[in-house]
Amino acid sequence: MMELDSKFMGVLFSLRDYIKREGYAGYDPYDGLNSPLFKLPILRSNKFIRFAFQQIFRRIPINLRGLLGIKKGINPVTLGLCIQAYTYLSMINEEEKEFYLNEIKSLLDILVNLSSKGYSGFCWGYNFDWEARYTKIPAYTPTVVATGLITNGLFVYYKAYSDKSVKEILISSAKFVLNDLNRTYEGETFCFSYSPNDHQKVYNATMKGARLLAQVYEITRDQYYLEEAERTVKFVINNQNDDGSWFYSKGDARKWVDNFHTAYVLDALDDFIKLSGRNQYKINLDKGLMYYLENLFMPDGKPKYFSRRFYPVDATELAQSVLTLTRFGYIDRAINVLNYALESLYSGKGFFYYQKNRFFTHKTSYMRWSNAYFFNAIACLAYSVVVKSKYLCF
Repeated sequence: MMELDSKFMGVLFSLRDYIKREGYAGYDPYDGLNSPLFKLPILRSNKFIRFAFQQIFRRIPINLRGLLGIKKGINPVTLGLCIQAYTYLSMINEEEKEFYLNEIKSLLDILVNLSSKGYSGFCWGYNFDWEARYTKIPAYTPTVVATGLITNGLFVYYKAYSDKSVKEILISSAKFVLNDLNRTYEGETFCFSYSPNDHQKVYNATMKGARLLAQVYEITRDQYYLEEAERTVKFVINNQNDDGSWFYSKGDARKWVDNFHTAYVLDALDDFIKLSGRNQYKINLDKGLMYYLENLFMPDGKPKYFSRRFYPVDATELAQSVLTLTRFGYIDRAINVLNYALESLYSGKGFFYYQKNRFFTHKTSYMRWSNAYFFNAIACLAYSVVVKSKYLCF
């Protein structure tokens, strides 16, 4: 049986132990508004101050959270990524399979408790207020991105072990997507909003909703889920640029093309095609993948953050590159990216740093953004190398 190089497996198990030792709790690049200061009247309500602080604070290469009273918290997305990673590991390590399955059961219980209340089904948001450019998302307000990342991990687990309780969670989450998100229509196609609070048209976000609906179609065979998924997939397909790329969003100033949001679209579109059998969209997938490979990596294989700019070297960017390259069978390129990640962002102490810029490295350990993402990425790569299969690497 082939195995991933022992160097990578050592990092994988160190990450596992670090995440477990921390109780899955940690800091996040965007958790600055969790400071008690932002409960004060002016700071609680002034959008400009809150947005500016959040953006500046995440760029400061010194961790000031202790001084500002910001505590470590459990981000639901961390749990979803870890469930996905544990599923991969349970299938390639028989000796520790019981441990991984017990951890998954424990994380499922926590996820159920952390689900946002008052919506049509299970859904999740981040554990901090988020003052975005075009909307305000209070802590635990559900988004299609957080929900889609979590349910993707649950789907991988369900496909491996047919846990009926997880099937019910997935079906319930699809109701959140269908009933609680706003829609922007272009003819018969539409884009799901980022959250119930806005009408943003973000391509990777709506594709995460489409993927969840396609996954629920796959486990229920209810055509309604597939039909609604296809309508939003068509929205994204119709807005693909001539060169194969997608901007981050439509209808606002965010006309950039970056690495990991492009990868999210490709991953979700690939899943939709596989689960639905709608192979007519493969031409768009192939065009997008070619753009991704040719424009979002350097000639030596290092990921570029933006299509026209290399820096920063970012933890989610690198981890997602490993996931997407693995998905499409570029194992050697994924290993090359992982080697670069170890050189540039790995602490040697069981966790990954946040970012490396041209002149300095931001060494704060972020649980969701860095560690859970890399844990899932390396576990997926290890699984693919062992079983030579891309099927579960959604």
